[in-house]
Amino acid sequence: MADNRKFFDNDYLNLVIRLFVGVIFIYAAIDKVANPAQFARIVYNYHLLPTSLINLFAIVMPWVEIICGATLILGVFRPGGVLLANLLILSFIIALSVNLFRGVDIECGCFTVSSKAKGGIIDLLLRDAGLLILALYLLFSRSRRFSLMKS
Repeated sequence: MADNRKFFDNDYLNLVIRLFVGVIFIYAAIDKVANPAQFARIVYNYHLLPTSLINLFAIVMPWVEIICGATLILGVFRPGGVLLANLLILSFIIALSVNLFRGVDIECGCFTVSSKAKGGIIDLLLRDAGLLILALYLLFSRSRRFSLMKS
């Protein structure tokens, strides 16, 4: 058990994972912020939200991803940022899974709103599962070194 604690308290591993996941969130948001109408179309194609909420979601969601990424990179508001990262990734997995079970091949809208950016849903789920594992590591890690806030 002590070895597990050492693994979760590794300051350098925590920093690398925080930076990696944070950069992923910010990078994923850039094209969505620049092209909210195209992102709204992608969100609509998921058929998970009421039509009345799609435009609002398409405008707000990328900024939530940017805030989440910034909290991870800077190490500020760490508990909230890490929890938000886990919840976002889990929601992405659920959205993809629902459409997989429906048999719908959708544009992910993950990193680009380009209609050419299709990937297999299984591949996307595997990628998101990997990100979730990294985010869960941050959830269980007690390391606060290399953070602007030591909360």
